[in-house]
Amino acid sequence: MTAAVERATIDDILDRLKHLPGGLLPILHEIQGAVGYVPRESVPDIAAGLNLSRAEVHGVISFYHDFQTEPSGRSRIQLCRAEACQAVGARALERHITAQLGIGLGETTADGAVSLESVYCLGNCACGPSVRIGDEIHARVTPARFDELRGHLQAEQS
Repeated sequence: MTAAVERATIDDILDRLKHLPGGLLPILHEIQGAVGYVPRESVPDIAAGLNLSRAEVHGVISFYHDFQTEPSGRSRIQLCRAEACQAVGARALERHITAQLGIGLGETTADGAVSLESVYCLGNCACGPSVRIGDEIHARVTPARFDELRGHLQAEQS
């Protein structure tokens, strides 16, 4: 998507949804869905369109781990690093995942296929360690289970 198309898409979304009561979250979700992320450059326009401060818009974007301000890989893997998951092996799983992907947390593979993100709670505390791949949350993920899930992910990308 070119910068001009991205800009036009964001302007259209803002124009259509800015009149909704509590429209910030629907606007951010729609921008993320259409563009793949919420560009930092769009924050002042979103704020102006909703009569909010840039700090308020930025605060919402940075609070929710689903919103990104940079393009990510075609697939997103989120590893829960909250205490409940850490207590049942999330740190060892993190070491395995970073070794398998060859990237660290907050990075994207060189081919742009996968981004690895750290999140603090996927709401699956009793079944950790938990990983979200795309929109699916996976429970009790071991290194072997991650390798299996990664195999499915690679097959989908082919």
